[in-house]
Amino acid sequence: MADLDSVLGCLDLNLDRSVERLSALLRIPSISTDPAYREQCRLAAEFLAGDLGAIGFEAAVRETPGHPMVVAHHAGPAPTNGKPAPHVLFYGHYDVQPVDPVSEWKTGPFEPVVETMPDGTKRIVARGSADDKGQLMTFIEACRAFKAETGGLPCRVTIFLEGEEESGSPSLNPFLDANREELSADVALVCDTNMWNRDTPAISTGLRGLVGEEIVVKAASRDLHSGYYGGAARNPIHVLAKILAEMRDDDGRITIPGFYDGVEELPDDVKKSWQALGMSDETFLGEVGLKVPAGETGRSVLEQTWSRPTAEVNGISGGYTGEGFKTVIAAQATAKVSFRLVFSQDPEKIRAAFRKFVEDRLPADCTVEFHPHGGSPAIQLPFDSPVLQKARVALSDEWPNPAVMIGMGGSIPVVGEFKKRLGMESLLVGFGLADDAIHSPNEKYEMSSFHKGQRSWARILAALGEG
Repeated sequence: MADLDSVLGCLDLNLDRSVERLSALLRIPSISTDPAYREQCRLAAEFLAGDLGAIGFEAAVRETPGHPMVVAHHAGPAPTNGKPAPHVLFYGHYDVQPVDPVSEWKTGPFEPVVETMPDGTKRIVARGSADDKGQLMTFIEACRAFKAETGGLPCRVTIFLEGEEESGSPSLNPFLDANREELSADVALVCDTNMWNRDTPAISTGLRGLVGEEIVVKAASRDLHSGYYGGAARNPIHVLAKILAEMRDDDGRITIPGFYDGVEELPDDVKKSWQALGMSDETFLGEVGLKVPAGETGRSVLEQTWSRPTAEVNGISGGYTGEGFKTVIAAQATAKVSFRLVFSQDPEKIRAAFRKFVEDRLPADCTVEFHPHGGSPAIQLPFDSPVLQKARVALSDEWPNPAVMIGMGGSIPVVGEFKKRLGMESLLVGFGLADDAIHSPNEKYEMSSFHKGQRSWARILAALGEG
């Protein structure tokens, strides 16, 4: 505890210097999607490798067909009773989104400024401040303070920083496969997430998986005149609309047989903790002009978006949709359907069950084609994971409110790849806020997030180092 206190004190004392280091990184326009910034992406990688090397990591810029990776290693304390210290892999990304429209930025996107708000709080404004340069630097600063105060780190630490996260990560999977042994650890630490609110830290325990499917229902050999053939010829738009409507019952439950295989109920303590967050239906839906949840009856909006699977129609087309009116019976109708998965639902079983559901309802004179659009399983950290519990206590010790365990309706692909390719669970802890305007003009990162994020990682590292 004395060591941790000195590390926390070091972080407090050197906050201004850590802001200067972050600002230097933010000035590098590492936009991975634009080839014009290729050299700037390399410069960001070299900056980080150099900074990590300066605090005692064995750090290197590693080549890929695209933008380089940064990989750094640091030994932990000596083994205890022959047992090595825990090993963590920290993941972040140094690339950023484009800045358009530039005219909406109050200051230069790559000219970081510290703004003082009317309530006295401060924020760092620049592209990448929250996504993800500010987040990844919280971890590096925690390591820097440990080195300065104790001469070492409480765990074995590998840092893995990507340069293509904002452009689809085309080099990620081949790199993981080629370096599986080097990058494997006891647990991955992923910082690309948010807090519940500015005073309440969060651990994201689940990410929903995804299955995408495009279906094309065909009937006649050509579009038909609806006066001549109407009533006699099969209309594929009717057929498709009926099939899609039958996927959900009146209580919002998905009717595809076997769809809920692998879907578990939340533990009572987790459900109560979500209820305690006080998120009402009206608050959640109000900002988009809605007020009545459309998911499964009797479940809160947080359950519906964090821990329950979905079947959504993302697009539907057929027939004439241009200006004016054209009285035809379309030869085909198309829909794009996506399924968000939870717990241990199998993406390929869901895809097969959906296809059978459609085929079983296909009338005479109709055929169907299916076109897959990706599939990945959900990620669920066990609620009783010792790593999760240690992080929860560490975060609760740092922030005004206890840490909460939340779900995420979307996906972070790298978390799935760590599980699939490296066999690692991931602990998702980040300090962003919903209003940080990531991917938008005037992106910001709260100074409290940057400062207390550093202190939080110091506490988590100390807790994990205890074994």
